[in-house]
Amino acid sequence: MTAEPTTRNAVSVDTVTLRYGRTLALDDVSFGFADGVTGLLGPNGAGKSTLLRVLATAVRPDTGTVSVFGADPSNPTGRLAARRRLGYMPQEPGFHPNFTAFEFVDYVAILKELGERQSRHEEVRRVLDDVGLADVRGKRIKALSGGMRRRVALAAAIVGRPDLLILDEPTVGLDPEQRLRFRELIAELGERCTILLSTHQTEDVMSLCRRVIVLDTGRVRFDGTPTELADVARGRVWLSPERGLSTVASWRTGNDEYRNVGTPPSGVRLLDPTLEDGYLLLGGSDRPATR
Repeated sequence: MTAEPTTRNAVSVDTVTLRYGRTLALDDVSFGFADGVTGLLGPNGAGKSTLLRVLATAVRPDTGTVSVFGADPSNPTGRLAARRRLGYMPQEPGFHPNFTAFEFVDYVAILKELGERQSRHEEVRRVLDDVGLADVRGKRIKALSGGMRRRVALAAAIVGRPDLLILDEPTVGLDPEQRLRFRELIAELGERCTILLSTHQTEDVMSLCRRVIVLDTGRVRFDGTPTELADVARGRVWLSPERGLSTVASWRTGNDEYRNVGTPPSGVRLLDPTLEDGYLLLGGSDRPATR
């Protein structure tokens, strides 16, 4: 059963539905989340980015309600109150290519009402240093690599120390070392604020998140802990010398054995499942959400 919003949740979503023409992007979505890092998983087209835009007050749902620290974004006063407490990193940030990294983050800081110039610039330098861009803060965005642009967008999201951080695919284009640095930063931020992290990287969810929500075809298919999601595949992951039948996925490992996920035959060697195994078994199914 889907988690019900409660007063303990910093953010709650209650029976939210949203259509784009004939496309049902969000279908009766309800959940709530509080402090720490919550992961949002789902295939392309599942409605994840739409849901994040709703939470970031960029889009209004057709029906249902949203609460952000008690503020109702459906009215101007509540929308302003919510925006003052959130940082949002969209999947496709709208950069001005002739801005430098510093100028872009400074511009966002001004929009966030960080008015006093000296303290604002100190904050901009702090976040650019946090994301590893101190040495290139004077370079124009059009001259930066794709991974560096993602880090500029992350710096803009965290400037001003928001209470709610909404991140849409923040590790796209980052190399392994940069991703590890990102995890360290998000883990630190999660100790003092509420974070919703949408990603395709299941290892990021397992490393960072105390809770994970799986969205598919606009509906919540799972809401629980990463361990509970892995347990969806308990008894359904096995090794064999040949590719298994009736599998959702099967691949050859470095030991020349096949790791299979699906319906195992009798007598096979079962493995402990991973979060990715559980996610694979949820994909494309009509099974109810699990808690």
